[in-house]
Formats: sequence, structure tokens, C-alpha cells
Amino acid sequence: MKMSGNKLPKEYFCRDVLEVAPSLLGKYIIRKNGSSNLKYIINEVEAYRGEEDLACHASKGKTDRNRVMYEQGGLVYVYLIYGIHWMLNIVTGEKNHPQAVLIRGIDKYSGPGRVSQSLMIDKSFYGEDLTRSRRIWIEDNDINAEIKKGPRIGIDYSGSYWSKIPWRFWINGDLL
Repeated sequence: MKMSGNKLPKEYFCRDVLEVAPSLLGKYIIRKNGSSNLKYIINEVEAYRGEEDLACHASKGKTDRNRVMYEQGGLVYVYLIYGIHWMLNIVTGEKNHPQAVLIRGIDKYSGPGRVSQSLMIDKSFYGEDLTRSRRIWIEDNDINAEIKKGPRIGIDYSGSYWSKIPWRFWINGDLL
């Protein structure tokens, strides 16, 4: 996969979410802030895979809220929970195959609400193309890390099967 600079290309995101999600661990997420850039390492993610995944927002079909998930990978999907926290997701896969990766942790910040707050994410990011954006993108990083996996968090409503699938991935301890 050829990359212009270190920014991840469109092809990177147009793969299955179960490939993209763990591969995002250790990558940099960059947020332009005025004349400087905030740069963090992604250290925890969760995968949500299609209409069959009862924990995925696409499980009830296409809506105004989730329509960006039905686009080609590389776009930002944000939504508000509890009326206060924006959740940052990255759309993956091919058009009309809704998948997304929830960014659950970056160095210094654990939990998707804290991640979005620290990156100053709001509704204006909905549909932003990470491969073209000048205010948020993901860059490659050559670090290696031990990756752990386990069940996703806070999705008991999806039933015992979907809530126990090990589609949460995180970096175990310090980066290697």
C-alpha cells in the first residue's frame, strides 16, 4: 500500500473492519489545532461489522444517523451519546457494507468520550475524509506493540453472542 508521506491512504480503510481495527493500534491520530498539531498514538479500538452485528448502528438498516457507514472506508462517523459525548469512529470496508472502528483510547486518554474531547471532535467532523482532511488524519508509525483482544464494552443490549465477541483490541502495556 503506497502512502503519500505518512498519511494512511484510502485503500488502507477499504478493507474489512476486522483487519483495519487491530492494524490501527500504534498508528498516530493527528488533529490540527491552530498552527500546531496534536499527535497521539491509538491504543484501543472496537470493531463494528455490518447489519448482522446487533451491536452495530447499522443493525437496523440505513438511517440519517448512520448513513456515512454505508460509504467507502476512510470517512469519520461521529455521533452523540448521553447528550454530551461525541464518539469518534472510522468507517471501513466497501460502499454499502457498513463497518466502523470506534476509537476507545489514545495515549494519555482512555475512554471514547475523553478521546473525542481531547481531539476536539464534534458534529462538524461527520463524513470528514481522513485521507484528504487538513484537520484530522491518521499516520503510519513503525512501532510494534503486543495486541490483546476481548469483548466490546457497554453493548449488553446486543445479546450474549454479540456482546461477547472479542472485537475490542488494545495495546498491552508499553509500546515495544
